[in-house]
Amino acid sequence: MHCKDMLGSLSAYVDGELEAQFCAEIERHMADCGNCRAVVDTLRKTVYLYREHGHADVPEEARDRLYAVLHLDKP
Repeated sequence: MHCKDMLGSLSAYVDGELEAQFCAEIERHMADCGNCRAVVDTLRKTVYLYREHGHADVPEEARDRLYAVLHLDKP
């Protein structure tokens, strides 16, 4: 298994939605791949933080600046 082969499945892996065989393949790959371990760790932390702290509204001024920097129209 290569890094690119597992990227699309990492969210399901972190959520525990993959078959045991595929999880084992991902874990074998991560044992030798620090980059993929870092991606999975970051994804786990991101999911944890979102679940713990939920959604927060961004102040309108900050949102306007963000849209301007990204060259997006406001919704």
